[in-house]
Amino acid sequence: MLAFLPAPVRAALAFLLFILNTLFWCTPLYLVLLVKLIVPSRGWREFHARLLVSIAESWIGCNNAIMGLTQRIEWDVQGLDGLRRDDWYLVSSNHQSWVDIVVLQRVLNRRVPFLKFFIKQPLIWVPVLGGAWWALDFPFMQRHSAAYLAQHPEAREQDWETTRQRCERFRNTPISILNFLEGTRFRPDKHARQQSPYRHLLRPKSGGLAFVLEALPDRVRHLLDVTIVYPDGRCTFQDLFGGHIRRVIVRVRQLTIPPELLGRDYRHDAEFRAAIQHWIGQIWTQKDTLIDQLLPPADRTAA
Repeated sequence: MLAFLPAPVRAALAFLLFILNTLFWCTPLYLVLLVKLIVPSRGWREFHARLLVSIAESWIGCNNAIMGLTQRIEWDVQGLDGLRRDDWYLVSSNHQSWVDIVVLQRVLNRRVPFLKFFIKQPLIWVPVLGGAWWALDFPFMQRHSAAYLAQHPEAREQDWETTRQRCERFRNTPISILNFLEGTRFRPDKHARQQSPYRHLLRPKSGGLAFVLEALPDRVRHLLDVTIVYPDGRCTFQDLFGGHIRRVIVRVRQLTIPPELLGRDYRHDAEFRAAIQHWIGQIWTQKDTLIDQLLPPADRTAA
C-alpha cells in the first residue's frame, strides 16, 4: 500500500499503472490475434480463444493488484459461494458508473467464466481496447433510438438476428454475459423523467435479457443478480483514481431462471413478455429494498 504518498501522486500513479498494464497485456493478445487471422483453422480458434481469455483474466488480475497497491478501499462482498467456471451465467447489476465494470471484474474474475457484455458498435474504434474487445468476441451491437425504431421497425428484427448470431458463438464455451437492465447509468434526472417506481433504480428493460434466454435456452440457466453500493456516494473513475472511493459493498445472488422463461419468443409472445417483465420486476423490487438497507441512513432519507 502506497498510503504514504500524497493523494494526487497516488492518483497519477494508479492511472499510469492502469495504462501500462493495459498496453503490456494487449501486446501478447494482439500477437495471438494475428496468428488466429493467419491460421484460421477450427482447432486453433478454440485454443486461441482459451489463450485470449487467459490473457484478459491476467490483465484484470493485475488491475486488481494495482487497486490494492494504490487505493484504500474496503471491500464488503457476499454471495460468491457456489459459483463455477464451467457453467453459463447471465449477470445483471444496477448501473451507476463505468466503475461498476471494474468492480464486477474484480469480484467475479476467475470465479465464473470470463465476463462479456454487449458493446455499442462505434466503440470498436477505441484505441487499443476496441481491438481487444473484438479479439475476445465481445458482441458489438447497433443501438437505435426509439424514434429510429418507430420509422424502421425492421431494425428490431436485425437486432434480434445479431444477438442470435453472437450468442451462437457462446454455445460450446461457458461464458458470463453481463446485461445492465437499466440500459443506462442511474442519474436523478433520468429517474425523475422515467417516474421510476423504485427509489434507487431506473426502470429495467427486459428485451436484451430475453433475447439471450431465447438464443441459448439449453445453456443459460442461472442469473447472477449483483447489487453494487458505494456508501460514500462517489463512483466515477476520477473518484477511483483519486482515492475517494473508500468502501464498496457488493451482494451477489445466484437465481435459477424459471424454465418457462427459456426459449420463448419475446418479440411475438405477449404472455411471455408479461411473465419475464413480472419476474424482473420482482428482482428489481428486492434489489431496491436491499440498496435501501445497505446505504447509510442519511442517504436513505435523501433518496
